Amino acid sequence: MDRRSFLTASLAAGAAIASTAVQSKGASASANNSFKLRYAPHFGMFENSAGKDLVDQLKFMADEGFTAIEDNTMHMRPVEEQEKLARSMAQLGIAMGVFVGYGIGMFDKKTFVLKDKDISQSIVQSMKSAVEVAKRVNAKWCTVVPGAYDQGQERDYQMANAIDNFKRCAEVCEPSGLVMVMEPLNPWKDHAGLFLSKISQGYQICRAVGSPSCKILFDIYHQQITEGNLIPNMEKAWDEIAYFQMGDNPGRNEPGTGEINYNNVFRHIHSKGYKGILGMEHGNSRPGKGGELAVIEAYRLCDNF
Repeated sequence: MDRRSFLTASLAAGAAIASTAVQSKGASASANNSFKLRYAPHFGMFENSAGKDLVDQLKFMADEGFTAIEDNTMHMRPVEEQEKLARSMAQLGIAMGVFVGYGIGMFDKKTFVLKDKDISQSIVQSMKSAVEVAKRVNAKWCTVVPGAYDQGQERDYQMANAIDNFKRCAEVCEPSGLVMVMEPLNPWKDHAGLFLSKISQGYQICRAVGSPSCKILFDIYHQQITEGNLIPNMEKAWDEIAYFQMGDNPGRNEPGTGEINYNNVFRHIHSKGYKGILGMEHGNSRPGKGGELAVIEAYRLCDNF
């Protein structure tokens, strides 16, 4: 049996066993089991099991052994809700992963690649706002997507402009300790026309900026599509990687539903002594509570190394 068939069969068997346990005991069979790595679900991922209340969802995640969460839209939530969620996360021992500091609504706009005073000031103002959000929710990282590629300008000039803009942002973030993690996104399926698509580009920017507040978000799903060669590219850029996200390909669902050998990938990340967060930025391959249970069991299987 090949690896994919084995993994799929194992996931199905694990989900079936766990489902039986849930029905007989009225609680998750995997409750209170910890993971080797800090995988971070997002709100809504376990809504059928935990209900719509966000605090109840946090409690469910904690009961299942998750010690982190990420919420891309945390900066869009009312301040009082941010503070409420922060208190709950602190009580439950759940760390805050990334939220989007700059990027939502700006993916197709030319921003970081331009030498434009007004745009630079707007970027800096966004990062100042991100710092305040991070303080309220005890976040260490925020995602930055540096916008679209400029067809009318040599790439090297665009790179120089992006570096200058990241330097300005780093000056804002450094005093608070907030780390911008720039995210290369795949151009072939999801995000055509963006400036940043490869890990090597992010590495170049980080080296040029030279700040602890400017690092790389290595999204395993995106990089499988863009360039593959996952573990070797992690090795080459390791000193500048501060955060991971994942989803299997094709489909962008939980590990085991696509072609990526997540067991080996997680083993490698763990072997490097990584203590950060890995965001579960993907969908559930199956609907309902059964699909949510399958996601949890998928991570237990891939975390078993």
